[in-house]
Amino acid sequence: MQLSGRNQLEGKITSVDLGAVMANIKIEVSEPNTITAVITRESAEKLGLTEGDDVTAIIKSTEVIIGK
Repeated sequence: MQLSGRNQLEGKITSVDLGAVMANIKIEVSEPNTITAVITRESAEKLGLTEGDDVTAIIKSTEVIIGK
């Protein structure tokens, strides 16, 4: 996947917490160890995010976007 965002961290999902509207996704990365992305529940479900998935956290300005 090619993206314009240059701040990308490879990692593994360690926790998926689905709320009514939003989802908290914890991603273990080598440095700084773990980051948390807050994304819409719809996006989490559309990507089929589950614990153990290998993903890329793309950090753009004030957002963290997840690619799978």
